[in-house]
Amino acid sequence: MAHAIRELMPHENMIYFGDTAHLPYGDKSEAAIQAYSVKIANVLLQKGCKVIVIACHSASSASYELLKEYVRHEAHVINVIDPMVEFVLKNFNESTIGLIGTKRTVQSDLYTKKIQEKNKNITLHTLATPLLAPMIEEGFFNNQISKEIISQYLSDPHLGKIEALILACTHYPLIKKEINEYYLGKTQVLDSSLVAAQALHHYLASEGLLNSTVHPENHFFVSDYTESFERSTKLFFGENVRLESHPLWN
Repeated sequence: MAHAIRELMPHENMIYFGDTAHLPYGDKSEAAIQAYSVKIANVLLQKGCKVIVIACHSASSASYELLKEYVRHEAHVINVIDPMVEFVLKNFNESTIGLIGTKRTVQSDLYTKKIQEKNKNITLHTLATPLLAPMIEEGFFNNQISKEIISQYLSDPHLGKIEALILACTHYPLIKKEINEYYLGKTQVLDSSLVAAQALHHYLASEGLLNSTVHPENHFFVSDYTESFERSTKLFFGENVRLESHPLWN
């Protein structure tokens, strides 16, 4: 997600916070995710952020409404679910769409509820794919292991005859190429990170908040520094990133 934002808005100062102490969020309770989210929001507000992007589907489903109320006029909040819902509504009328994500994202059923509220002619088939995020974090993609796991999930009959597939986890863009190869280009793969980044760009432009800084500053904070996450971060950004430790509870 942060990579998509930087690619689209290279002049923006960006503060990234990865809650490495409590990952993965996909199997956490709603109350726990909300508590973590408020703590992270406090850090970002203290750093002067004008927009907070909830770059996680599990946190978006559990904490978006709470954070909107919590930060009120101090910052604008964008989640990764609503922009994709609007994209599907605009482009896939009377279509059958698939969705893969964490257990929490799928169990929340938020995508289905939001789409069905506005267009009952769109059918959404969702499938929890809990092995994909840890697989990616451990660097297992673009190899035989990842291809077999991806194939096992995507061949599930529940995802049969879909016209497009929503990648409802911000880890999944790293395996987008493999997913496209599985479908042989016959099923459109929808990257929620790109769609959310475009929504952010639209908001900043419409509010006159786009930055023109020639040399923007990027800071990457984590709640618990680990070498494995630093390696994962390099995979996401395609370059070395210096992580700064910032525990949520001191």
